[in-house]
Amino acid sequence: MLNVSVGDQVFLHHVDEEVGAVREVARDHLIVYIENRGDVRIESSVVKAAHDGKVVLDTIQLDRDLLAAIRAAHQLETE
Repeated sequence: MLNVSVGDQVFLHHVDEEVGAVREVARDHLIVYIENRGDVRIESSVVKAAHDGKVVLDTIQLDRDLLAAIRAAHQLETE
């Protein structure tokens, strides 16, 4: 996958705060450590953009359970 490296920060589309980090890069997917969830496989089709050490995920294509876990983790941080 072009423009993605181990250690890049992962963001949700339209959210400024990181939600995880890339742990492995494969041709068709990423393994990403997600707060409140652990390591998850993210298909390349879910990656909306990747540049400057940032990977932006398309929330519309993201698994609903994973999206809920991400949002719950960040809600706990702000309370």
